[in-house]
Amino acid sequence: MKKNILICITIGTIFSFNIYSQKTKLTRADKNYATYSYVDAIKTYERVAEKGYKSVDLFKKLGNSYYFISELNKAAKWYGELFAMDTINLEPEYYYRYAQSLKSIGQNDKADEKLELFNQKSAYDIRGKIFKKNTNYLEILKANSGRYMVEDAGINSKYSDYGTAIYMNKIVFASARNTGSIGQKKHKWNNQYFTNLYTADLGENMTPNVPEKFDNNVNSKFNESTPIFTSDGKTMYFTRNNYLDGKKGKDGNDITLIKIYKANLENDKWVNITELPFDGDNYSTAHPALSPDGKTLYFASDMPGTIGQSDLFKVKINDNGSFGIPENLGNKINTEGRETFPFISDENEIYYATDGHPGFGGLDIFMSKINADGTFSEVLNVGADVNSPKDDFAYLIDTKSRRGFFTSNRDGGQGYDDIYKFLETKKLISKQLLYGEISDLTTAALIPNAKSNLYDNQFNLLDTTTSDDKGNYSFMIECGKTYIVRAEKPEYTTKEQKITIVAEKEKTYLPIIIEKAKWKITVGDDLGKCFGIKMIYFDLDKSNIRTEAALDLEKILDVLNQNSTMKLDIRSHTDSRANFRYNKTLSDNRAKATISWLIKNGIDSSRLIGKGYGETHLLNKCIDCTEDEHQFNRRSEFIITAL
Repeated sequence: MKKNILICITIGTIFSFNIYSQKTKLTRADKNYATYSYVDAIKTYERVAEKGYKSVDLFKKLGNSYYFISELNKAAKWYGELFAMDTINLEPEYYYRYAQSLKSIGQNDKADEKLELFNQKSAYDIRGKIFKKNTNYLEILKANSGRYMVEDAGINSKYSDYGTAIYMNKIVFASARNTGSIGQKKHKWNNQYFTNLYTADLGENMTPNVPEKFDNNVNSKFNESTPIFTSDGKTMYFTRNNYLDGKKGKDGNDITLIKIYKANLENDKWVNITELPFDGDNYSTAHPALSPDGKTLYFASDMPGTIGQSDLFKVKINDNGSFGIPENLGNKINTEGRETFPFISDENEIYYATDGHPGFGGLDIFMSKINADGTFSEVLNVGADVNSPKDDFAYLIDTKSRRGFFTSNRDGGQGYDDIYKFLETKKLISKQLLYGEISDLTTAALIPNAKSNLYDNQFNLLDTTTSDDKGNYSFMIECGKTYIVRAEKPEYTTKEQKITIVAEKEKTYLPIIIEKAKWKITVGDDLGKCFGIKMIYFDLDKSNIRTEAALDLEKILDVLNQNSTMKLDIRSHTDSRANFRYNKTLSDNRAKATISWLIKNGIDSSRLIGKGYGETHLLNKCIDCTEDEHQFNRRSEFIITAL
């Protein structure tokens, strides 16, 4: 889509081109560039470039101008000229934009080279970290692809058509189509008419009929787009330029940005149009989306607190209609790039467009599950057919029929942006049953009432269950992921098994065999050794609980919960590096961290004592130790002092 930072059109100042010198031309073009009049800026910049003039600034602005109106193939050309001139002093962002542009023309290997350099030059950028973590992202994209049947929605014009919502068995969307109205304005950003809202009845298989203009109280002489409606159909939120009651607002640079507005339905007319209280003249808010219960509004913005060029936020809608304070969705969702066009399904999935996660090029559509605690699961690219090397955004799905709409400026469309309809033939997240029995190693007897915990591959607890009277346990899990199942019962040694769910089938069988503890615990025993628990390791020079250490501490926690009179002496040790005093302090901190973790998770402090012993109790006496040997000495022990 031809867009600004939030993929919606802003209003710039029109400049004439009464220019006579190359310097004057560039000055005029720079003014157009500064006010987002990219089409006019491009014309002048290209004329100057064609005459042989070269400069880093010229090629930056030419590349950016095409990038911001989403003509990425042309952006790739001018970014190529830029990199041919200067690859030392360029800001990291240009490596990222060039990589995105290269993807749009199928040069993925070269794009990955630029992304690697981007990561080196911008070590703290979330996008670089994501790329580094997903170097095999092309394989992931391939695995997620082939799940859609896509076709033209049948309502497109030769202009920009985008951003759909479903309302009363109708589709409502934005269009820049020329209606022939006297004085209908074009925008200097992209030479398109301003957008209004249109609607069309939905027929069989969600096929739209002939469009007509939406309510005239909502449509104005400036841009309207991306509406969303409450479930009762009586309230709508939509995006519009900063324009209300005939008055146009501007920021400090004389630019009219965009805001989210609210309207109510009365007597079949949309009235009481008001801007939302968290809107502002100096930043944009756009593309509202509602949670299934209608109590949370999601939106895109570059307001203060934004991580990147635009982020996704959420805000609580109170029972009296007022709003809470907007919250950034955080860096699981947002990056230093552009996040925009959120949609929340009734299955608590957030779909949105971003160029900050690895994709096919331009904006791609991604999905993440919204967990019960408000956190987000892994962000997944929805794959090809919907995503392309160009911009793909404004995704909407009916979860019952698995039909929906999205917008793209991909090749082969009718206009600037086009709306496509789709049928999802296979869900992105495929689930199956993981099941088995828990049995005794010696007798092969099935073990009832054994506790089973399900963890992901980062040791995050996902679910807990107890085996039935026949020793059976089960979990619902996702295909393509790795899990850890831990089975435990008093008087038995805890057993963990790791499994990767590859095949997409109905269920996977995983029996777990546990054995009775080889001895009965007594005062003075090390609880870790008695129950086959690994020592609690710490990183060098640190006293914080590592992820894998927390998993082992949960085993200690479980034993303490099962034995309410048990007391422990927690002894922490360091390796032999650093001086004696430092090691003593470090080990004390580690003991305190271990005790604090157990207390935080419900153990009474009177049952725990502990201290650090520094390097006074080394398990090996090597002088030139390997890192593994040093780590063997960095440990915590759990000595039973009472039962």
